[in-house]
Amino acid sequence: MGIFIENNTIPIIIVALLFVLVSAQGAQNISMESGTETFVEKTSQLYQDFDHLYMNIFGTEAIVVMVEDGQVNDPALLQAMDRLDKMSSSLPGVVSVQSVAGVVRDANFALTGESALPEDRMELESLITNYVPAELMPDGTHSLIYVEIAGSVSDEQKQEILREVETSVSLAEFPPDYNIIVTGDPAFMVSMNNAMMSSMAVLLGLSVILMIIVLYLVFGHVRWRLMPLAIVLLGIIYTFGAMGYLEIPMTMVSMAAFPVLIGLGIDYAIQFHNRIEEELERGETPAEAVVDTIKHTGPAVLIALIITALGFFSLVTSSVPMIQDFAKLLLIGIVMCFLASLFVGVTVIYGLDNMQSIRKEKFGSFSLKGKNNSKSSSKTSGESGPDILDRLLGRTTHFTINHPFMILSIAVLICAGGLAADTQVPIQTDTETFVPQDLPALMDLKHLSDITGGEDQLNIIVKTDNVADPETLKWMDEFSAHEVDNRNSVLGAESMASVIKSMNNGVIPGSEAEIRSLYEQMPDQQKDRFMYGENMLLLNLNIGDAMGSLGMEGIELLADVIRDDMLWMAPPPGMSATITGNSVVFIEVIGALTSGRVFMTYLGLGLVFGGLLLIYRDFLKALVPVVTMFMVVGWSGGLMYLMGMEYTPMTATLGALILGVGSEYAVLMMERYFEEKSKGATPEEAMTEAGVKIGKAIITSGLTTLFGFCALIASDFNIISSFGVITVIDVGLALFATFVIFPPVMVLLDNFRERRKAKKIIPDGSFDDIIEKIELTKHNSDPEADAF
Repeated sequence: MGIFIENNTIPIIIVALLFVLVSAQGAQNISMESGTETFVEKTSQLYQDFDHLYMNIFGTEAIVVMVEDGQVNDPALLQAMDRLDKMSSSLPGVVSVQSVAGVVRDANFALTGESALPEDRMELESLITNYVPAELMPDGTHSLIYVEIAGSVSDEQKQEILREVETSVSLAEFPPDYNIIVTGDPAFMVSMNNAMMSSMAVLLGLSVILMIIVLYLVFGHVRWRLMPLAIVLLGIIYTFGAMGYLEIPMTMVSMAAFPVLIGLGIDYAIQFHNRIEEELERGETPAEAVVDTIKHTGPAVLIALIITALGFFSLVTSSVPMIQDFAKLLLIGIVMCFLASLFVGVTVIYGLDNMQSIRKEKFGSFSLKGKNNSKSSSKTSGESGPDILDRLLGRTTHFTINHPFMILSIAVLICAGGLAADTQVPIQTDTETFVPQDLPALMDLKHLSDITGGEDQLNIIVKTDNVADPETLKWMDEFSAHEVDNRNSVLGAESMASVIKSMNNGVIPGSEAEIRSLYEQMPDQQKDRFMYGENMLLLNLNIGDAMGSLGMEGIELLADVIRDDMLWMAPPPGMSATITGNSVVFIEVIGALTSGRVFMTYLGLGLVFGGLLLIYRDFLKALVPVVTMFMVVGWSGGLMYLMGMEYTPMTATLGALILGVGSEYAVLMMERYFEEKSKGATPEEAMTEAGVKIGKAIITSGLTTLFGFCALIASDFNIISSFGVITVIDVGLALFATFVIFPPVMVLLDNFRERRKAKKIIPDGSFDDIIEKIELTKHNSDPEADAF
């Protein structure tokens, strides 16, 4: 591979540029998603019940136009509402528009036969008092206009309808003294999606700035110190392209993958860059440096990539699609960054070094580093000693190797305490805390909730053989009354039973013929709201602002109680009832996100161990990186508990993320350790040499990764910023474990294995004597003693 790269530099660069164009085209296909499909598998029963049965058949969402700060009975205000009503009703995807003006107009038509708004203020007041329901006019200074859109409308259509409604509001010419607010769940979701896209751009930009700073600070011992950042950004471009072609959507969780990828991907570029500079300083020609870099660093980084991928692969087992998409992006991204580093990164450095050599020969200038560089030569000849970081790494490794039992005892105790404390870390289930609290759309939505008292619902879909069966409607009426009377959180109920009662003097007719007669008198809009065909009815239980008052756990408990009530008050034969709704979906999603975190972590540990064992076929090489990262998992849980942090849907993925990031550092250290050992060094010498030679590159890549994650902390989305805080801590812990835990564990176990092998080869009686002779000859310069 090294020879191939050295012989094909120009074609590699051309192909890389062509892939940039292809990726730019693919990136155009990326879509933003925040609907049910990002939370629930489309094949699951939960999705079928909610999306197919409820949203596509009965479900509607309302864009709410809230009018405040003035008297509702103002004729000019009613005229503006009427204009908005008529303009919004004609929009594609709008099912109905409910407003005070519409109710007054219909009431006036019923009384006078004139479908118009009365101009007399007293007449208006009379109609408003007698006919307008409280949900449209909560008080004398607030009025609500509901623009209802079908639940099957796509996110793009919702955004278009919202824009048209906002335009209609401006054209309706509301009196200047009134404050007009366009809000509701669709408006909030559109605003949140836009904020997410803006946030992602800011996060990527901040990641780049932070990494430029850290590369200048800690990667100054090489030429072109910013080259790794350019290479990883190339890998990110390729990832965007693959994301579009593979139809992986952008979600609240997956957008955090890109700062993570910048942090991870730059590590590959740094490792290749550091090694090729090391080979050039050693006096090799550029061609030799390329071959040796690919030969020695390529396998190590590839193994690290595989182990990282195995750690991330556990996230694919999540039942939540947005976590699966997060995992897919990470897996694709690290492969793209690796390929960019392997082919483009090494090729560009090789080409730049050749250009410097040509300049030197042609103009007499001399390169900054390389085999003919005086600075490099003096360094390699010993005129300048190791820098402060080299000395610190050497001393740290030496200390940890000489005090293994003390260090490991402390580490194990802290890990055990952290694992125990991790079970006490609370879980945050209030989804409103995940988004920016100063987001105007969220503030408007909360303001609407304060006025209306909230409109959360639990939806019960009733399947029956005959929608006009009196027994079916009576059961729905009795069940509704039972829930409202006995469950404090159920504030009211709406169904076809309540509509029929209102049309029949508060009584459900006793015959099918009477019920069908009432169905014929009913407007189609009202009928479609609660009935579908001949075999499906809908019962809505109003639970107010349940998210704010009960929280997810309270809603889950309430849903379980209602399910028990449906078993106790069983529907008549031939009927079945299924509870669903937005709140029920979120209950299942949050449970799947949080309860699966421990399983994903231990599955990741198993996959990493199995992958290392398969690659190396060496139990020691498979065990030591896993032991090192297991310590970090325990420490992380303990720190979250001590810092009062909470698990969220994103931080629930941290176990797998720690394994993916941290195992890479341990594998790179281990590869260099065995490379030095193969040259004849003792385990102690090999570990010290590995810590110094590759330690600087690991620290550089670790700090750039850490600074990349720091960008997440600046996110306006609390779910992402809290994820950033704990990932920064975990990357720091992974680096710490690589230099403090990995060396003593590796040397201790490797020495133990060497002794066991020696005992099998050397007779027991002579083993101690031979070891003693070896110790005596360690400092002997006699060639015969050295050979012995």
